[in-house]
Amino acid sequence: MYSEATRAALLDEATRLFAERGYAETSLADIAVATQVTRGAVYHHFEGKQALFEAVLDRQEANAVRVVREAAVAEDPLVAALQALDAFLEHCDDPVYGRLCWQEGPVALGFRRWREYEQRYFFGLVEQFVEPLFGAGYLDPALPRAASVQFFFWNLGGAGLALAEADVADRSRIRAEWRELIGRTILAFQPPAAG
Repeated sequence: MYSEATRAALLDEATRLFAERGYAETSLADIAVATQVTRGAVYHHFEGKQALFEAVLDRQEANAVRVVREAAVAEDPLVAALQALDAFLEHCDDPVYGRLCWQEGPVALGFRRWREYEQRYFFGLVEQFVEPLFGAGYLDPALPRAASVQFFFWNLGGAGLALAEADVADRSRIRAEWRELIGRTILAFQPPAAG
């Protein structure tokens, strides 16, 4: 129990420090001092700073996926997709999530590994909302399905990054703009009207 409590405390302090200072400006010694443990205790749980950051990122991403899934409660696939979109954009507005996942992730992991993280957590989630849109006739069946999922995945990534980089005063407007653009894009991809 003590070991798990120590690991949880390390993750909490690492999350706080990485979000406040950034990955490059936070050392393992800083995290050990903040958690009131030795550096040896940090290494007992994590191989190094990148491994600790990855554990922080895992926790952030898993929570984001949970929030998005829980928000999408409608039976209609379009309404569910829009509920998921709203929850995702609102979550990206969180300064800790935004900084860690969109700004510090590429710095700490390198772009390729960071992209793998985003795909591992969110590509399948996006697919879970896009596929039913095809099935319900909201998206034109002539569109390439795999490319459509990739298209929406990258649109959401653009929205997340835009929110993470925005001034706090502008985030509500930016969130509304991205919601409007992505929502309209879904409607623009409907099958052509018969006749």
